[in-house]
Formats: sequence, structure tokens, C-alpha cells
Amino acid sequence: MEVVSRWIVVEEGPNPSTDYFVIPYLRKLGVNIKRLNFNELPSEGELKEAQLIFVRYISRSWQSLIQQNLSKLSGVSVFLDDDLLDWSAFARMPVRYQAKILRYSWSKQRWLKSIGAKLLVSTPFLQNKYRDWSPELLSAEPLDLDKGQQLSIFYHGSASHYEDINWLYPIIKEVMAENPDLSFEIIGDKHVNRLFSGVPRVRVLYPMKWPTYLSLLRRPGRSIGLAPLLDSPFNRARSHTKFYDITQAGAVGIYAEGDIYGKVVRHQENGILLPMEPSLWIEGILQLAADDALRGKLLSEAKKCL
Repeated sequence: MEVVSRWIVVEEGPNPSTDYFVIPYLRKLGVNIKRLNFNELPSEGELKEAQLIFVRYISRSWQSLIQQNLSKLSGVSVFLDDDLLDWSAFARMPVRYQAKILRYSWSKQRWLKSIGAKLLVSTPFLQNKYRDWSPELLSAEPLDLDKGQQLSIFYHGSASHYEDINWLYPIIKEVMAENPDLSFEIIGDKHVNRLFSGVPRVRVLYPMKWPTYLSLLRRPGRSIGLAPLLDSPFNRARSHTKFYDITQAGAVGIYAEGDIYGKVVRHQENGILLPMEPSLWIEGILQLAADDALRGKLLSEAKKCL
């Protein structure tokens, strides 16, 4: 394959196929890489003399854009790490997954061949099966992950905490954008999963029974627990048990200022008490995440209350 200086990787979204195969391949070529998703269509100028790689799937909007600007491009490739071009290979998959493959992969192969697209594959099996397309075999490479510590923030609430969860959403979105070394864990249903679907490094756990939750708390790895509490008739009757949940998880808590958590939390001694002002919570989370010594001190004092 001819090496050009500018390559555009087109993907549905961040995914292991790109990270394990495509990015290491392009880095070995020493080229400039730009990653775009289905909703990020480049200008015609950006396409000039660029090489495109579609990762697994091709959307209709991108297909139309390429068709209109094909003469400007250096070339088009598609990378496959599953057999997405043979219906019999995925016929037993769930119907929704079949429909996705048919729409974004299988139905595109005639068009790809018509524009002279190159095929890149992940295994010798695929290379041999589609040998008439002269595919190039890419090798998987380990991810170059930052070995530094990543801190886990969490909020463990039930369905009765929807208002607090909605209040937390923009805070977590901002915190994740500000500090890529943070991750967030929350318990919730499909509503919560949809709410946080666009926020990076968020893990949504399905609601669980109490014994299972206690087992979850015993697993290490959590650093900062959040306990917001909006002023509502229902919330006014709550207790401060989240202080125990957070501390027993080995984490330091940031709690809503007021009578409920104020009964057990002493600000800057065994936890952080903040008014329900989003900007203060964003600042408080980021500052606590950056201060290892303070987290250690607060946790040590909090454990004395258990």
C-alpha cells in the first residue's frame, strides 16, 4: 500500500479494533493520524490527498461524502477483524447485530470494490478467505497505556436517587473532560446508562441485591465517593449511611452540606462537605483527586468512625 502523509481513520466511535490494529499500523508508517466518527464529516479541503481507513463499518453519510470527493482522495481502505462480508458467518448472531452488519458492512462491499478500496484484515483466516481482494494482514499490538494511577470516583444510589443522578451528570461530564486520569462508577438502569453514554470512562453497574453490593464494597480500587443530596421532601428523611458505604469502600467522601451528613462528617477532617452548587463540586472533586496526602488523611480519620 502506498504510504501518504495524512490518514483519516473513520470509526463509529472509540473501539478496540482501531486501538489494537489500525493505530499501531499507522504509527509504524510514521504518518499523521486523524480519528473521526460517523458524525464528524470533514471538509472537502481536509479530504484532499488523504488516505481513509474505515474501521469495520461505513455510514451512509460517509459513503455519500466519499463518492462526491473520490478524485480528491489518495485512497480508501476498510479494516475488518470479524467476517462482516459473508452473511452465513453472522447469520446466527442476534437479529439487531445482524441488521447492523448488513447495513454498515455487508451491503458496502460492492461499492468498496467499485472505488478500488483496499482491504485490511486481522487474521490469516480472513486474508485467505478474501484473497481475491489481495488483503493486507495487520498485527495486533498491546496498548500503550499510561501506567500512572487512575482514580475511581463513584456514586452508588438506587432508583429513588434519579434527581440526584441527573444533578450529578453535568458535574461528572465536566470532571471527566478536565482530568483524563479519572473514571466514574455509578449504579443505575437503562435510563442512567443512556444519560451517561456520551461521557468517557463511565461504568454503569446494574442494580444489585444488598449482599452482592456488600461484596462489591470489599473490592479495592475506589478513591472518591460522592453523596449529593438535593433538598426534596423525600431526601429530607434520609440518613447518613452513605458515609459508611463510602468509607468501607476505602474511599474519601464528598457530601452534601446540611444536617444529614453534617452529623458525622467534619469538613476537611474526615470528609468534604459542600453546598449543592455544581461549580463547587467540580472544583472539589478535581482538587481532592489531585491531593493524595489529603485523601489519605481524610480516609484515616473517617475509618475511626466505623
